[in-house]
Amino acid sequence: MSVTAPERAHSATIEGVAAKIELAILDHRLAPGTKLTEDELASIYGIGRTIVRAALQSLTHKGLVETQRNRGAFVAKPSIREAREVFEARALLEPRTAQSAAERARPSDVRLLHRHIKQEHAALDAGNTGRAVYLSGEFHVAIARIADQTTIEHFIYQLIARSSLIIALYWRRRDALCESHAHHALVDAIANGDGARAEELMTSHLVDLRSCLDLSDSPAAPKTLREALA
Repeated sequence: MSVTAPERAHSATIEGVAAKIELAILDHRLAPGTKLTEDELASIYGIGRTIVRAALQSLTHKGLVETQRNRGAFVAKPSIREAREVFEARALLEPRTAQSAAERARPSDVRLLHRHIKQEHAALDAGNTGRAVYLSGEFHVAIARIADQTTIEHFIYQLIARSSLIIALYWRRRDALCESHAHHALVDAIANGDGARAEELMTSHLVDLRSCLDLSDSPAAPKTLREALA
């Protein structure tokens, strides 16, 4: 059965709203635990609650939103146990993916990775740490894409989305982003086709990221929904 134009438009609206909320979460404009009120979201975007509800459901499937019975939807708030599991899973997947990326990378792929790094440093220079964290995650997803491993890329994207929430909650060394040159070294190894070196660098990079998490800290209070999405 063919899809009608109104149905396509409705689906595109849902996807567009979901994408905007997702970016706000990954950019750390919406903190973990923030209540996502349907009425307020509908007012912010000038849409109906049905579309908002569908967008939130889409983000629930991605693990970025949690729905609590009789309370509504909230930005997901990973536990300490989940934080450990996410970084353990990344340590299993990403080093081998970096190796595969080094074996398959083309010059255009290397240029793309350099652009990611440049954008990340621009965000840091502007004092936008949340944006820098988001771009850092995109860098890791790009490596998985270069490796041409579609299934693993999907898993890595989900893990990195969870990592963004974890960093918002448990990051203890904001300056560590500025200190790290791991991405530059990774790009050099990938550009040189040195799979073993890329695997080694990714392993140590993930260990460094994990060491910057303070799993005993209490999360900061979230912004209001309208402040975050304005």
